[in-house]
Amino acid sequence: MSGKTLALIGGTGLNQLGEVIDTIAVDTPYGLPSDPLRIIRDEAVRVLFLPRHGSPHRFPPHKVNYRANLWALKEAGADHVLAVSAVGGILEHCAPGTLHILDQVVDYTWGREHTYCDSEEVELHHVDFGHPYDGPLRSLLLKVAMEKQVQVSDGGCVGVFQGPRLESAAEIQRARVDGCTLAGMTSMPEAGLARELGLDYAGIGVVSNWGAGVVRGAISEDDIAETLREPMARVRMLVEGVVAALEAGAA
Repeated sequence: MSGKTLALIGGTGLNQLGEVIDTIAVDTPYGLPSDPLRIIRDEAVRVLFLPRHGSPHRFPPHKVNYRANLWALKEAGADHVLAVSAVGGILEHCAPGTLHILDQVVDYTWGREHTYCDSEEVELHHVDFGHPYDGPLRSLLLKVAMEKQVQVSDGGCVGVFQGPRLESAAEIQRARVDGCTLAGMTSMPEAGLARELGLDYAGIGVVSNWGAGVVRGAISEDDIAETLREPMARVRMLVEGVVAALEAGAA
């Protein structure tokens, strides 16, 4: 990796990585991003943070301006983007509290602005998306997890639903049949847009709950928030390890 700017996209927990040194207001051809970019580190490795849903949390998944978010990060100098998302677990090894270094995606969303190639700013091209998360940052995440003994799953196929409601048991069953191991709401079009911009994009799925119908019982927002507390501490350990590795010039 030659880049020295790491961008983080996420929410609860990541803002505890460090104090905000400064903010960057970036306007884009696609409007404003969810929030001004926060600089939380500005040393040998610069670290930017963008709250995907805004601060305070106000944009539902289908209303996030994904095109502006990724464009703003690119304009601010980011070449590596680490996206952290809360997801539901579909298979048995995807229990609440587990971390998954994503490798595949199935897109069930509709009506979202999912490409830059319908505007005058970007020439029409068809990017390879066979392996949406395959890049140096993903490899580095797995290496850091091994070194720090942070348990992660190498792989995870996230089925991306429209939201903001949670999925029905039948939708989760369909996703299981389609090969999904996790259910989320934000990985698309985010991953596809990052690929169009040539960004090295990796994703961590943090399981906050079982998908509907996997186990008996209703899912509450309070339970999700409580479940995320401990695994987000492990995510922060991974991010700190990635920054240290970039500082040391890891490839």
